[in-house]
Amino acid sequence: DRLEALSELQPIQKGDFIGIFEAMGSRPVTIRLLDPPLHEFLPHEKEDIVELAEAMHMPVDRLEEIVHTLSEFNPMLGHRGCRLAITYPEIYAMQCRAIFEAIVHVAKEEKIDVHPEIMIPLVGHDKELLILADMVKEIGNDILKEAGIDVPYKVGTMIEVPRAALTADEIAEHADFFSFGTNDLTQMTLGFSRDDAGKFIGEYKQKDIFQKDPFESIDQVGVGKLMKIAVDLGRQKKPGLKIG
Repeated sequence: DRLEALSELQPIQKGDFIGIFEAMGSRPVTIRLLDPPLHEFLPHEKEDIVELAEAMHMPVDRLEEIVHTLSEFNPMLGHRGCRLAITYPEIYAMQCRAIFEAIVHVAKEEKIDVHPEIMIPLVGHDKELLILADMVKEIGNDILKEAGIDVPYKVGTMIEVPRAALTADEIAEHADFFSFGTNDLTQMTLGFSRDDAGKFIGEYKQKDIFQKDPFESIDQVGVGKLMKIAVDLGRQKKPGLKIG
């Protein structure tokens, strides 16, 4: 069922990527693979569940059971980003096929000199990146080879989990670039929920614990130190590592 649904999504995604490459021309384009928490894909209102159950020819109580099973207490720290792809690799495989088919289209049909950079989000362990980067390259190289063209591309990751920053030398072995996701990195480093911190952050600013909301201006002493560690470790391993 998932594969059927993904096969319908693929041409839509391909069209999106073609549009992005056309708009960007020969500039580098970083594409972050799907990152929302699993629960954001699911319906929660009764009428939406009923409508989806009808479309899927499935009993409503069965779909309600699935939604309940997949719901999470803390979805932002849950089944999202690369974790979703480790458990359901077909989702990222679909996105990769769409990206590389779009690359082939604009390179061959429109003669655009594209520079794609594929970013795998929420990596915290080098083996996550190794598994998923290998999948991206296998799919990409097969599609480019079949099309008879050679388009250089990069595969990198977003540093947004503190463990990734502290083990950036290991992660750099499998990455062509790093991009910092400072919202999540701030959230996980400070233990502040981005969605709930507004309830107390005003008091913190008043008492001069933080001069600015750390989700509006980076906490240079804490989060910034993790970023510096990641840059130093990453470039020790790969001096030319691109970082954004």
